[in-house]
Amino acid sequence: MSEAPRLPPEPIPVTLLTGFLGAGKTTLLNALLQQPGMADTAVLINEFGEIGLDHLLVQHFDDATVLLASGCLCCTIRGDLAEGLEQLLRRMDNGAIPPFRRVAIETTGLADPAPILHVLMMHPYLVMRFRLDGVVTVVDAVNGLGTLDAHPESVRQAAISDRIVLTKTDLVDTPARESGLAALRQRLARLAPGAPVLDAAKGEATPQALLGAGLYDPATKIPDVSRWLADEAVSAAEEASRAHAHDENRHDERIRAFTVATDAPVSAAAIDMFLELVRGTHGAKLLRLKGIVKLAEDPEHPLVLHGVQHVLHPPSQLPAWPDDDRRTRLVMIVRDVEPAVIRRLFDAFMGLPAVDTPDRIAMTDNPLAPATLRR
Repeated sequence: MSEAPRLPPEPIPVTLLTGFLGAGKTTLLNALLQQPGMADTAVLINEFGEIGLDHLLVQHFDDATVLLASGCLCCTIRGDLAEGLEQLLRRMDNGAIPPFRRVAIETTGLADPAPILHVLMMHPYLVMRFRLDGVVTVVDAVNGLGTLDAHPESVRQAAISDRIVLTKTDLVDTPARESGLAALRQRLARLAPGAPVLDAAKGEATPQALLGAGLYDPATKIPDVSRWLADEAVSAAEEASRAHAHDENRHDERIRAFTVATDAPVSAAAIDMFLELVRGTHGAKLLRLKGIVKLAEDPEHPLVLHGVQHVLHPPSQLPAWPDDDRRTRLVMIVRDVEPAVIRRLFDAFMGLPAVDTPDRIAMTDNPLAPATLRR
């Protein structure tokens, strides 16, 4: 008798924990690892410096904890990250460590999270064994405003987050600090309108609240597109942003979150060319993309998209629409790009005319027109 074919194991969810220097990432990680639901979590830590003192503070079984070597995850350390994940898999597959059901990666405070996500999206082996569950960004409630003003890294960390954890809110004990915290919440809402903001001091940053941020609902295993895209929250934030004047010199004012949507089916060729042109032209400025597409060739099986900068995760199709909303929706977070530019490009690929635009201007403003015709 022949053996039944072995199915590939279910991809292991990975949570990326980021946040600027001193925000309290290790404190949060320690608190999470004390929870019974986190007992089967493997931990990777990137510590900038020769000796990773924070590694000694992580209260977890050492055999499944990998301390990445000196360096920053946003540059040469990417090879070490892949090696660390592969090492965990080998040790688990060989029975050297107990099986783990999730992985937590803590970055340095100076890390740009995007290249870490690239590894999870593009590595030919790791993409089969791991899946990104979400990005959790830790923000200091006392110093957060100043950090956003002074450090563009902190802005990128917040902008691509799926969950934001405010720390040190128990130190907000004066009217000035209370006012600063309110302003910080407003800025975070503009940067990442789809990301819930959790207060660590109030006990809101639980594993249940932080994990399961991916496409599939962790309880039902059914796709929850509305929660994952959070396109309604993004649209509401974009509308509110138009009504207020902002300081364009601030780092976070250069970030835009917006939604592109259409009821019409989109051909596979059109969406491929659109994404290729966006990535080729604005790749470095495309901080994150999430989307669900109603394909003209197969409208009953929506296509799910997830990208970071110029890297697009291998697209997948759902077996069916999970709810009654069957629109194509693309949620984008960009830096130094006006949403109107992306929207005009999308409309051009969809063949939608520019309403109330004179013919000559429509020709010269067409993003798909030959360079000699464009203004």
